[in-house]
Order: sequence, then C-alpha cells, then structure tokens
Amino acid sequence: MTIGVLQMEFLIPGARSLKEKRRVIKSLKDQLRNRFNCSVSETNHLDLWSRAQITVCVVSNESAHANTQLNEIARFAMNKHGAELADYRIEML
Repeated sequence: MTIGVLQMEFLIPGARSLKEKRRVIKSLKDQLRNRFNCSVSETNHLDLWSRAQITVCVVSNESAHANTQLNEIARFAMNKHGAELADYRIEML
C-alpha cells in the first residue's frame, strides 16, 4: 500500500479579504474531491489573503498509480481560475 501526498502552494492575486480567498480555495477543494476522490485540506497560510497551501492525499496499491494521479491533480489545479499554482511537491509514504 502506498500513500501519496501532494502539497501545492497557490497565489490568489484577486483576493482582497480572507472571505474572497476562502471562496476560491473552497471551490478548488470541492472540485478536487469530486473529480479525483481524494482527501484535501488547506494546511498553511490560513490567515493570509493572497497565499494558500493545499495538501492532497491518495491511497493506492501501487506507487506508480498514486504518482500518476497526484501529477494529474497538480495539472488540473494549474488551470483553475482565481488561484495560480506557484509550486508543488509530491511525496510517497
């Protein structure tokens, strides 16, 4: 069994308040959960308007499958309106 963890750093240039930031991040988290059936949480920069870190977790029988799925999630997140993917990191446990 392999646990894959994806940490993504986002810039949210249009956010002028925490409420606007949370609207963008909540939408992204919901889309990731619905499309990829993964666990998603905002894990850092909770009180900053223009930054966010989202961590995604998947479980698979094969590390290659988990890695493929996490890379697909990162590509999907790159193209979301309102949040710019600045950096990401994948780790297998």
